[in-house]
Amino acid sequence: MLFNSYIFILVFLPTTLFIFHVLRTSGRHRMATAALAFASLVFYGWWSLQALLLLLILMAANYAVVWRLLRSAAGTARLRLALVVTGVAGNLLVLGYFKYSNFFLENWSALSGTKVDFVAVVLPLGLSFFTFQKIALLVDAYEGRVRHFDLLGYILFVTFFPQLIAGPIVHHSEVMPQFALSDSMRKKDFAQGLVLFVIGLSKKVLVADTIAQFVGPAFDAAAVGKLPSSAQAWTAALAYTLQLYFDFSGYSDMAIGLALLFGIRLPANFNSPYKALNIIEFWRQWHMTLSRFLRDYLYVPLGGNRRGEVRRYLNLLVTMVLGGLWHGAAWTFVLWGALHGIFLAINHLWIALRPQIGLIGPSNFFTRFVSRTITFVAVVTAWVFFRAADLNSAVLMLRAMAGVGGHVEATMDAAYGLETITVLLAIVWFAPNSLELTAYAFAKKRAALNRIRFEGPMSPHWAIVCGLLLAFCLMSLTQVSEFLYFQF
Repeated sequence: MLFNSYIFILVFLPTTLFIFHVLRTSGRHRMATAALAFASLVFYGWWSLQALLLLLILMAANYAVVWRLLRSAAGTARLRLALVVTGVAGNLLVLGYFKYSNFFLENWSALSGTKVDFVAVVLPLGLSFFTFQKIALLVDAYEGRVRHFDLLGYILFVTFFPQLIAGPIVHHSEVMPQFALSDSMRKKDFAQGLVLFVIGLSKKVLVADTIAQFVGPAFDAAAVGKLPSSAQAWTAALAYTLQLYFDFSGYSDMAIGLALLFGIRLPANFNSPYKALNIIEFWRQWHMTLSRFLRDYLYVPLGGNRRGEVRRYLNLLVTMVLGGLWHGAAWTFVLWGALHGIFLAINHLWIALRPQIGLIGPSNFFTRFVSRTITFVAVVTAWVFFRAADLNSAVLMLRAMAGVGGHVEATMDAAYGLETITVLLAIVWFAPNSLELTAYAFAKKRAALNRIRFEGPMSPHWAIVCGLLLAFCLMSLTQVSEFLYFQF
């Protein structure tokens, strides 16, 4: 079931909200939590009953391991280590089978020269996301950081439908204590959640799906060996950069908004990443919950920056390569991750060398503009690998972007595409993001922003804006499209 579908907006969501809040306001908190967990299972099972069965099996297996870890004596170090290693390895094996088996078979076939039959597997939606959440819970249980844990809360933590499919990647300490519900919730939270849901839906339906038409032609041409022109390649690369941002940040806004409708606060996932002055800042603002997971459960255990500069750069590279592979089973994703690992290493090296050569940070308009431009171009260049069908088509796109372009027959109005991209770039560079605008996070003391910021409960002008946006979205749902991160 998709957030951007009639069945979800007009049937599933109102029904779930009604049942949940009737139970909650009558004091039957456990029943309300159970109803929400059951609704989340229905939400996931709507897509595939087989995938739901896999989710239930993994959920039960992980619960058994965590339960045993929490009840094992501190002195049984070997048993605890064996439990956590078994749990983490089991999760990774399942993820590896569904996501990477054909990738490894394809590469083995190419290296060995033998014909290998591929495995007929369908990647369950959200497997990458909820696998990371369960691994974090296992590791924290092993290290004694789990405080709130009961079966019903655990089931809802794993299945909570607003963030089940594509994040944010939540930490158990952020949400499980919130499942101890009160009899009522604040009207402001409900209104704020509704506003965020509508903004996120608008990002997806009215922006991301619209700009997608400028992405396909050049990338599709490169996929069959045709060389686009420089203008076509840059238009497609910039359009995809914007499509991905509005699509995924739109999903995250919708997830946060939906969770608020049930009185649950999820972590922020985006903070205007295209305004970043360097690549380190970009990763602190793009897909923030993934960056946090990679830092806490991969980069730091590898040694982080505690074993010298060379090891630090190697750890960054390994972390980002594995982060790229997590996104998809293809060499394009591996190279995308490697590029960002190299960018991060260069960024850290530059920060270390800058004082020695008498340079300071980007403190004035010109230096900030140059820093932001370099960062944005690096991000756009790396997105080419993220979107390209294979390495050859990525190389063709980059050649065209470098000025060595050919020509692909135009399938849309180039002027309209340029105007659309320009307007959207102005929005992501200069406008407040949705979480700033709704006062959910990243609050800034700016008079101009304070005049338009949502403060809740719903004011008349916000009600009108949200009503119109929702109406436009509902009229545009005749052709429902999946979110881009459903592929990962």
